[in-house]
Amino acid sequence: MPENPDRPFLRLLRHLRMDLSPLRDSRDFRLLFGSGVVTMFGTFLTLVAVPLQMKQLTDSPLAVGLVSAAEFVPMVVCGLWGGAIADALDRRKIILWTEAGLCLTVLILLVNALLPDPQVWVLYVVGALSAGFGSLQRPSMESLMPRVVRHDQLAAAAALSGFRWNLGAIVAPALSGLIAASYGVAAAYAVNVATFLISLALLWPVRAPAQAEDAPQEASLRALADGVRYAVRRPDLMGTYLVDVAAMVFAFSTALYPFLADQVGSPGALGLFYSAAAVGSLIASLTSGWTGHVHRHGLGVIIAALVWGVAVALAAVMPSMWGILAFFAVAGAADMISGVFRATIWNQTIPDAYRGRLAGIELLSYTSGPMLGNARAGLMDHLGGTRFALGAGGLLCVGAVAALAGLLPKFRDYDARTDEHAVRERARREELTRVKAA
Repeated sequence: MPENPDRPFLRLLRHLRMDLSPLRDSRDFRLLFGSGVVTMFGTFLTLVAVPLQMKQLTDSPLAVGLVSAAEFVPMVVCGLWGGAIADALDRRKIILWTEAGLCLTVLILLVNALLPDPQVWVLYVVGALSAGFGSLQRPSMESLMPRVVRHDQLAAAAALSGFRWNLGAIVAPALSGLIAASYGVAAAYAVNVATFLISLALLWPVRAPAQAEDAPQEASLRALADGVRYAVRRPDLMGTYLVDVAAMVFAFSTALYPFLADQVGSPGALGLFYSAAAVGSLIASLTSGWTGHVHRHGLGVIIAALVWGVAVALAAVMPSMWGILAFFAVAGAADMISGVFRATIWNQTIPDAYRGRLAGIELLSYTSGPMLGNARAGLMDHLGGTRFALGAGGLLCVGAVAALAGLLPKFRDYDARTDEHAVRERARREELTRVKAA
């Protein structure tokens, strides 16, 4: 009997569709995922409301820009320290306390907004506190996920987390802007307080296994330095950090978008330039089922970073807005896939005792790369124009990633089936499962 011509297409769809097994199989992952969805919406409310309120109070672009400057130092310092305490203390308690701290910061913003004369300094202080709490929390949150998801489902869990982020990045800013503009910043802060309370209710029942036996006894500079030494001794891990930093420094160029929109005659469509990458990332996450069948994750990161750079370079030579948007979407999809493979390497190979500190290092690379990328883009725009800055940045990204691929053969040749760290961590997880079942 001849094969149904629809079957190959159906098999392809099954291969591409998002793997939802972590949500089905892990109660704790469902709780963390639900908390993340709610918190993300609330966080965007504040991200929109604080600059809007600062503009209303000062009418100064410089004052608005200084809010981000006030957040930078606590973000970096608390991110590294958050990694150290995540390995030494109870990660679940850290998450709960920092979530409560974030809720308190928004409550302060709400009270300030309701005053007859809201104070500008409160926005700076609370912005710094909020960045600090968020950075303290993130290493614990990221290092908790491998404890609540099966080892073979970690790639799917990373894709689901990416889906949550990308969907939120598209929908949440628009809803947040509507609420803040229509009902005022106080209403936005009030809704954000409610989202944090819902998130705390979801986080409270999460069950976290005990810390690893070889975890550091205290959060110290020595423990933090030990985490850095561990990362440096692992070329496969260093590859994930260095390739991502190179991709961001050379090809991240959102500072150019307002000028690019003017050049294509569509200044009113500026928002589309910012959302195009998120749309591409969302599509990539929805069709990410195939990533669970990939074992050469290092090579996957390299290829994805190369596609990211090529797409940015091609966007620079597109004559129309739609051509630019299409390649920005391709770049966003490539960045999403790179993130899935990088997270899979981290979650499948890093011993539990080091996960927090390594997540803190990742946070440092995650935050510094885009900032340096925009600085690079602005300088190159000054030297050769917007299109030159965009295209040359993409080509420099391709060259830097290709050079790193040549310099880091252990990263390039990484295979989850044979890598010693992945094999050891897989065996440890299987033994824990057997002990729990017994």
